[in-house]
Amino acid sequence: MADDLQRKIQSELEIYKSLQKEYSKAVRTRQQLDSQLNENQVVKDELNILRDDSAVYKSLGPILIKTDLVEAKQNVAKRMDYINKEIKRIDDQILSIEKKQDVHREVLQKLQHQFQQAQVKAAMKA
Repeated sequence: MADDLQRKIQSELEIYKSLQKEYSKAVRTRQQLDSQLNENQVVKDELNILRDDSAVYKSLGPILIKTDLVEAKQNVAKRMDYINKEIKRIDDQILSIEKKQDVHREVLQKLQHQFQQAQVKAAMKA
């Protein structure tokens, strides 16, 4: 009985640890997306300051290519839209992982309680 409970606890613990790693990875991704969104917001703000006849250059590897201001603004807006969608997707993923963690945490607590009760019963029989 106790060995079976220990195996169940170990299995649940491994699942829970796996979920913790997945959660940490999702949070790091979310932070990177926030950083990218902030960078793009700064670029957007800078582009909005420029006059319509200003020269705008786009970095393409080691070279700079002249780009139309309107096109540059559209590209930044598209990039920001994409990043916002990714943030929403990651937020949903984080919530899902948190729910799974809660379920496995509860199962772990129940199993640990059962294990402690089994140890008490075994001690009383001895």
